[in-house]
Amino acid sequence: MFDAYHIDGITPSECRSIFLDWALSLPAGQDSTSAIQAILDQYGSDAPDHPMSEVLSQGLKTMAKPTRRGGWRGRKRD
Repeated sequence: MFDAYHIDGITPSECRSIFLDWALSLPAGQDSTSAIQAILDQYGSDAPDHPMSEVLSQGLKTMAKPTRRGGWRGRKRD
């Protein structure tokens, strides 16, 4: 993430790609919400308008929303 914050002219799309790669590399069982918040605390406070700060903030919001489970568990039972 350090590098993403120091790339001149990085786009939101590039930040989303970096974020996705980072998120997929988290160890199993890692609390992603606290990991995202730690990155925002470390880098985002100095660059609140940076595209990566926006992507990370969106990631926090998405993690907080419950989502519908897919597959047979998500289907209604009659």
